[in-house]
Amino acid sequence: MGLIQEQIRVPVISVAEPRTLADLEAAAGPVEVVLSPATRNRVAEGREFVMRCLAEGRPIYGATTGFGPLVGFSGRDEDTDQCENLLSHLTAGQGPDLPTSIVRAATLARLSSLARGRSGVSVSVLDALAEMLKTTFAPAVPRLGSVGASGDLVPLAHLTQALKGRGHAYADGVRQDAGDALASCGLRPLDLDGRDALGLVNGVSLTAAAAGLAMAQFIRSHRIAGLLSAMLADQLGCGTDFCDHHLLEAFGHPEAIAEAADLRARLRGTRPTGDRPLQEPYTIRCVPQLLGAVRASLGQAREVILHDLNGISDNPLFFAEDDLVVHGGNFFGQPVAFAADTMTTAVVQTGNLAERQLDLLVDPHRNGGLPPVLATEPGRQHGVQGVQIAATAIIADMRRSAVPASLQSLPTNLHNQDIVPFGTQAALNAFDQVRSLRLLHGSLAVALRQAIHVGARRPTAPACADVMERLMDAIAPIDPDRPLHEDVRRAADVLDDVVASPTGPMTETGLVRQRGDRS
Repeated sequence: MGLIQEQIRVPVISVAEPRTLADLEAAAGPVEVVLSPATRNRVAEGREFVMRCLAEGRPIYGATTGFGPLVGFSGRDEDTDQCENLLSHLTAGQGPDLPTSIVRAATLARLSSLARGRSGVSVSVLDALAEMLKTTFAPAVPRLGSVGASGDLVPLAHLTQALKGRGHAYADGVRQDAGDALASCGLRPLDLDGRDALGLVNGVSLTAAAAGLAMAQFIRSHRIAGLLSAMLADQLGCGTDFCDHHLLEAFGHPEAIAEAADLRARLRGTRPTGDRPLQEPYTIRCVPQLLGAVRASLGQAREVILHDLNGISDNPLFFAEDDLVVHGGNFFGQPVAFAADTMTTAVVQTGNLAERQLDLLVDPHRNGGLPPVLATEPGRQHGVQGVQIAATAIIADMRRSAVPASLQSLPTNLHNQDIVPFGTQAALNAFDQVRSLRLLHGSLAVALRQAIHVGARRPTAPACADVMERLMDAIAPIDPDRPLHEDVRRAADVLDDVVASPTGPMTETGLVRQRGDRS
């Protein structure tokens, strides 16, 4: 391990505790994973049971048999050959490398599943994964290959091959030969037998990890959407009837009631101008109803993802206390597939809201008389015109990519996998969508900041005013025109920091947890 890694105090994660979304985000960098004595004993007992079953001649999928539809044929005689057979035929992924944050989070998720002691792997496998996570090592894993029906077989095979020193990997962010990356991080190539190898690949840990990382960001982005909506209403001088508690309690949806409560907290102290229309556009008036529905979907999807992260995804499972080897389908990623597609739907509608709010803000016929595209000298200057065009392209791309992956079942594997959930594609799509949503929110934030420069009033609600001050510190006025692509990303970073801070904008409900919340 390098000197820099030694000097940095890394987060500590215990596999004895439930996995959280915060754990997944922490695993992007070095983390210390603690394996308790009880965990070690449980895994060792499971391993001993597997070896006893094999000695007794019991049939065990993947240990005594071929893989997939070839289960009716005998496997290789030697354990090491069985391992090589499995990994070799599955190392077939294509496409660009996945982000290392996803691959490392998947490693943590796989370790957590194996640590339950029902997979029959060696304790040394868990030790190797924990040692990897202490470093910056990250296997190079191609994006395409999993159908999520018998685990994330292909991508996890690439992950395992890199741990054996084959293929490619990243160390300190540099892509290189996997063997060189292992050496630079002070790691030794992993030795496996057939059961160990199958335990590493036969679960949907990549799906759960990608969906979990997407959810962690979406929780922040949902809160940002409410914050930006409040800032827009405040800067335009809107009244607050749209979030009145009488109105939302009559609506009857608990999440919309909670959303309105958060909006009231953010708008506390605002001074309406009194010259706005009787009814605001839906991009303001219907925010509690829209973001309340998003909150409901978010809560359900989050629960499913956490169930998956804290369950056991593998086949077969071993129950030594009952002398049972149980073959089944706990590698079938349908729950997270549905959850990720639900998340994508909610993310895209949240993006629709941000794009329409940006359109409202740049239109002189609807923005309270501010100049078109918030230009200081329309015609000579062009304000946020380019930012809006890019935002339109982003939301179009999001809509185009929002087709549910979980409905695209295609039989494969000689009909062994005759129905598949495509949960990995659903989860990776959700991950991509929340990153696009960040850019839409950054675009709207740049416009809100520019609106102040061209004549909009500063927010009068203290919570909104504080956020505007932070944006004004980070983003200079657009006068004269300049490239704005970096400003949009910088504004997105500011917003993430605001909602993750304990001193961030107030809410009444506290239903959307912040970045560090481990509950």
